[in-house]
Amino acid sequence: MSAQNFFARMTAPKITARKGGDPIVCLTAYDAPTAALLDDHCDLLLVGDSVGMVVHGLTTTVGVTLDMMIMHGQAVMRGSKTALVVVDLPFGSYEDSPETAFRNASRVMMETGCQAVKIESGSYAAQTVSYLVERGIPVMSHVGLRPQSMNVLGGFRARGRTASIADEIIENAIAAAEAGSFAVVVEGVSEELADRVTKAVNIPTIGIGASAGCDGQILVTPDMLGMFDRVPKFVKKYGAMSDLIETAAKDYAAEVKARTFPSDDYTYKFKK
Repeated sequence: MSAQNFFARMTAPKITARKGGDPIVCLTAYDAPTAALLDDHCDLLLVGDSVGMVVHGLTTTVGVTLDMMIMHGQAVMRGSKTALVVVDLPFGSYEDSPETAFRNASRVMMETGCQAVKIESGSYAAQTVSYLVERGIPVMSHVGLRPQSMNVLGGFRARGRTASIADEIIENAIAAAEAGSFAVVVEGVSEELADRVTKAVNIPTIGIGASAGCDGQILVTPDMLGMFDRVPKFVKKYGAMSDLIETAAKDYAAEVKARTFPSDDYTYKFKK
């Protein structure tokens, strides 16, 4: 990537500077063509470990590997030009120690060219965030519903509906901010709690199933494009891609069976 292309991109400090300002537009991306389509409309593209579920067919994000994240991160970097690209560190790649986190995060950044990483963070992760930031790796944190912890939490369900859990989520967000995170994703919490988190931290909050009062919003792109019948309550479907794909495949199959495709318009002729 040339220096010119690098400096054309949104940066982590510019995202932080949007706190309380213009809403930050974020979506997930996992491949080059999709990244190219989203790039003009997004400030931030997240190569989320949700790729395991929406692309690879896994039932949770726990089975996603570092190599998978690097492969998809490389593709998104090829397709995007101006958005800040953030790559998730998958389960097991950063929890062991700050040193392990740095080794894996630096590999992600070196091999993909992305501008930041994201970790699912509680107060326990503050030391890791600080360690990474001090060594030149911008970190976006993630509080509330944390998919990598679904086995402990008991599944994918909203968090922070009791006072003690709500206070814990606020404390986690504050710890992430004080450790040097440039933004924090707030997922699957009540609107009231999301607003409290947004007021409690001096970095942007990126809501997903949270509140319109967050500093930005993110959705999993295949969910919002209507690729799946079942999506979380907080997902608004902005498209009906599954219907389009199924209709196209059905029409194609019918024409192949009827031998009407390929027609003359789609075949080559011998040159006399």
